[in-house]
Amino acid sequence: MNITTVYQSHSYEETLAIGETIAKELTGTEVIALFGGLGMGKTAFTTGLVKGLGAENCVSSPTFAIVNEYHARFTVYHFDMYRISSWDDLYSVGFFDYLDNGVIVIEWSENIENALPENYIRITIEKGDDENQRIFTVERCG
Repeated sequence: MNITTVYQSHSYEETLAIGETIAKELTGTEVIALFGGLGMGKTAFTTGLVKGLGAENCVSSPTFAIVNEYHARFTVYHFDMYRISSWDDLYSVGFFDYLDNGVIVIEWSENIENALPENYIRITIEKGDDENQRIFTVERCG
């Protein structure tokens, strides 16, 4: 059964708060797949999520590192799949070894949608009516 919740953000601070809200619901082994284009707030959302889990780490986009690790109530593995285009790429970065070992947050999930586990949290981020508004559609799949 899929459960969907919609949040709206009009600022960086509101996006952080959405991440913090989602963090309160986590049990420690979730896969959170973020869908949305450049500048939609994926890294800001992840910053709020990590903060909501109790870490004071400075979250940064893992564009070149592919994965960043943050230590909080649960370990968070923050992936950027922008440059990943094949199953071989996924295996070479060890993606499947991370499953069930912490919370996985994936930016550019569009590139690996067929590799997502059956149970995951899908967050689609879209522009709203004005330049700063973002609509976060959170769907718990599986």
